[in-house]
Amino acid sequence: MIDTDFLCKSRLFQGFTEEEIKSLLECLNASSKTYKKGEYIFQTGEITENFGMILDGKVQIISDDYWGERQILAGFGKGQLFGEAYACMEKMPLLISAVAVEETQVLMLNAHRVLQTCTSACDFHRRLVENLVGILAKKNLTLTRKIDQISKKTIRGKVLAYLSSEAGKQDSNDIIVPFNRQQLAEYLAVDRSALSAELSKMQKEGIISYKKNHFILNKESME
Repeated sequence: MIDTDFLCKSRLFQGFTEEEIKSLLECLNASSKTYKKGEYIFQTGEITENFGMILDGKVQIISDDYWGERQILAGFGKGQLFGEAYACMEKMPLLISAVAVEETQVLMLNAHRVLQTCTSACDFHRRLVENLVGILAKKNLTLTRKIDQISKKTIRGKVLAYLSSEAGKQDSNDIIVPFNRQQLAEYLAVDRSALSAELSKMQKEGIISYKKNHFILNKESME
């Protein structure tokens, strides 16, 4: 059973009542599915008309090259969407894969049904599309930030740009990052050993302190 109370609080269904959401989900023929840890939700090369909203769990968007090298492009949690850009593009093969980081429940929505006005011409679709456009715009800004982060010439530059961005999002210099060390290395497109060595240097210099995925940024040390 889909938790409509939770959906009311999500960005996609912002401004909808529970009753409106129930009617909308029926109109969209939406369905939910649970994926095991490590299970692929979407795979590179597939064509999909559906995109997902995470009802519970976590999903990573990854890219594997010809030699098996993996890069984490993004990570999403409860209430967030993934795959919507590809679903909205007709017959566009996926250049990425989406994989469940842990047991994850996903609400699947058909992009064609979302974008097309239904026979009853309900107002739900207009509001839903407006919310979806807002989400896509925000993701575009997030992608711009990531390009800025990984375009830095040094590992330290990439780390500082990433941690600075996270501090801004969390409005604190005491932050939790959503990646373990290997995942962070893949996200920043750097070698894990080199990343660990650089983090250790930065901690010795007093720029940061950290334990696992908990980081504290020391602004004074950079002045």
